[in-house]
Amino acid sequence: QVHLVASGGGLVQPGGSVTLSCAASGFTLADYAIGWFRQAPGKGREGVSCINSDGKTTYEDFVKGRFTISRVNANNTVFLQMNDLKPEDTAVYYCGRGLSSWCGYGTDYWGKGTLVTVST
Repeated sequence: QVHLVASGGGLVQPGGSVTLSCAASGFTLADYAIGWFRQAPGKGREGVSCINSDGKTTYEDFVKGRFTISRVNANNTVFLQMNDLKPEDTAVYYCGRGLSSWCGYGTDYWGKGTLVTVST
Protein backbone atom coordinates (compact mmCIF):
# COMPACT_ATOMS: atom_id res chain seq x y z
CA GLN A 1 0.00 0.00 0.00
CA VAL A 2 1.51 3.28 -1.13
CA HIS A 3 1.88 5.78 1.67
CA LEU A 4 3.41 9.28 1.70
CA VAL A 5 3.61 11.57 4.70
CA ALA A 6 4.94 15.12 4.63
CA SER A 7 6.29 16.66 7.81
CA GLY A 8 8.42 19.52 9.07
CA GLY A 9 6.08 22.44 8.63
CA GLY A 10 5.40 25.15 11.17
CA LEU A 11 5.55 28.88 11.78
CA VAL A 12 8.55 30.60 10.19
CA GLN A 13 9.50 34.26 10.04
CA PRO A 14 9.96 35.94 6.67
CA GLY A 15 13.47 35.30 5.43
CA GLY A 16 13.70 32.14 7.50
CA SER A 17 14.25 28.54 6.50
CA VAL A 18 12.61 25.17 7.01
CA THR A 19 13.16 21.70 5.63
CA LEU A 20 10.23 19.48 4.81
CA SER A 21 10.45 15.69 4.68
CA CYS A 22 8.36 13.23 2.70
CA ALA A 23 8.45 9.72 4.09
CA ALA A 24 7.51 7.07 1.55
CA SER A 25 6.47 3.46 2.08
CA GLY A 26 4.78 0.65 0.20
CA PHE A 27 6.84 1.03 -2.96
CA THR A 28 10.46 1.31 -4.11
CA LEU A 29 11.22 5.03 -3.89
CA ALA A 30 14.19 4.75 -6.24
CA ASP A 31 11.89 3.80 -9.14
CA TYR A 32 9.76 6.95 -9.05
CA ALA A 33 9.88 10.69 -9.48
CA ILE A 34 8.58 12.59 -6.47
CA GLY A 35 7.11 16.06 -6.54
CA TRP A 36 6.35 18.71 -3.97
CA PHE A 37 3.14 20.69 -4.32
CA ARG A 38 1.40 23.34 -2.27
CA GLN A 39 -2.03 24.76 -1.73
CA ALA A 40 -2.38 28.24 -0.30
CA PRO A 41 -5.57 29.31 1.49
CA GLY A 42 -8.32 29.89 -1.04
CA LYS A 43 -6.21 28.74 -3.98
CA GLY A 44 -5.73 25.58 -5.97
CA ARG A 45 -2.88 23.14 -5.66
CA GLU A 46 0.26 24.05 -7.60
CA GLY A 47 3.50 22.32 -8.33
CA VAL A 48 6.65 23.52 -6.58
CA SER A 49 9.47 21.15 -7.45
CA CYS A 50 10.14 17.64 -8.68
CA ILE A 51 13.01 15.17 -8.62
CA ASN A 52 13.50 12.33 -11.08
CA SER A 53 14.64 8.90 -10.00
CA ASP A 54 18.10 9.81 -11.29
CA GLY A 55 18.23 12.94 -9.16
CA LYS A 56 17.55 15.51 -11.87
CA THR A 57 15.48 18.36 -10.45
CA THR A 58 12.99 20.93 -11.68
CA TYR A 59 11.63 24.02 -9.96
CA GLU A 60 8.85 26.47 -10.57
CA ASP A 61 10.11 29.99 -11.19
CA PHE A 62 8.68 31.34 -7.95
CA VAL A 63 10.97 29.09 -5.85
CA LYS A 64 14.10 28.91 -8.02
CA GLY A 65 17.18 29.85 -6.06
CA ARG A 66 15.35 29.54 -2.73
CA PHE A 67 14.16 25.92 -2.52
CA THR A 68 16.18 22.72 -2.98
CA ILE A 69 14.70 19.26 -3.47
CA SER A 70 16.72 16.14 -2.69
CA ARG A 71 16.19 12.46 -2.06
CA VAL A 72 17.75 9.68 -0.01
CA ASN A 73 16.37 6.50 -1.50
CA ALA A 74 17.97 4.29 1.14
CA ASN A 75 15.93 6.13 3.77
CA ASN A 76 12.79 6.31 1.63
CA THR A 77 12.73 10.07 2.08
CA VAL A 78 12.53 13.15 -0.12
CA PHE A 79 13.35 16.58 1.25
CA LEU A 80 12.44 20.13 0.37
CA GLN A 81 14.78 22.72 1.83
CA MET A 82 13.10 26.10 1.81
CA ASN A 83 15.18 29.26 2.30
CA ASP A 84 14.38 32.97 2.22
CA LEU A 85 10.73 32.24 2.87
CA LYS A 86 8.11 34.84 2.01
CA PRO A 87 4.57 35.30 3.31
CA GLU A 88 3.28 34.16 -0.08
CA ASP A 89 4.92 30.77 0.54
CA THR A 90 2.33 30.11 3.23
CA ALA A 91 0.52 26.93 2.23
CA VAL A 92 -0.08 23.28 2.95
CA TYR A 93 2.77 21.41 1.29
CA TYR A 94 2.24 17.93 -0.12
CA CYS A 95 4.47 15.35 -1.72
CA GLY A 96 3.23 13.19 -4.55
CA ARG A 97 4.49 10.12 -6.35
CA GLY A 98 5.01 10.45 -10.06
CA LEU A 99 3.57 8.01 -12.54
CA SER A 100 7.08 7.09 -13.66
CA SER A 101 10.75 7.70 -13.00
CA TRP A 102 10.49 11.08 -14.72
CA CYS A 103 8.83 14.27 -13.66
CA GLY A 104 6.09 15.79 -15.77
CA TYR A 105 3.92 12.75 -16.38
CA GLY A 106 1.40 13.17 -13.62
CA THR A 107 0.96 12.05 -10.04
CA ASP A 108 -0.87 9.00 -8.79
CA TYR A 109 -0.55 9.15 -5.00
CA TRP A 110 -0.61 12.12 -2.66
CA GLY A 111 0.64 12.28 0.87
CA LYS A 112 -0.84 13.97 3.89
CA GLY A 113 0.30 17.58 3.83
CA THR A 114 2.15 19.78 6.27
CA LEU A 115 1.33 23.43 6.90
CA VAL A 116 4.00 26.10 6.49
CA THR A 117 3.07 29.54 7.76
CA VAL A 118 5.40 32.44 7.00
CA SER A 119 4.60 35.34 9.26
CA THR A 120 5.94 37.67 11.89
